[in-house]
Amino acid sequence: MVQQNSGKPGATGLTRVINATGYSMKGLKAAFQHEAAVRQELALLLVAIVAVTWLPLPVIESILMLGVVVLVLIVELLNSAIEAVVDRIGPERHDLSGRAKDIGSAAVFVALSFAAFTWLYILYHQFIA
Repeated sequence: MVQQNSGKPGATGLTRVINATGYSMKGLKAAFQHEAAVRQELALLLVAIVAVTWLPLPVIESILMLGVVVLVLIVELLNSAIEAVVDRIGPERHDLSGRAKDIGSAAVFVALSFAAFTWLYILYHQFIA
């Protein structure tokens, strides 16, 4: 079987995985250093880990509660990437740039709303209902 060249030069196999992990760590470090929202959501994740560990919840509910907080962090990282690219293009105001930033912000809001709903629903049904 002949392997097709994807057109992208670079490492393959384990070397590619190691390189990709390094780039990911570099991105997490940059996000932590430059984005207050990422630092806040990491703090929220730490609080969530402590809360879920302390609360007597079934495993599935615990995983779901942590998962929605991780989802918020993922969406925030993507939003931060969008904002960085838009800012890189130039400082002048443009409707499409504003729209891209607003939509990214809306995605974070939806993820936060989903996380809040999930936490409230599970806690209500476990401890109040």
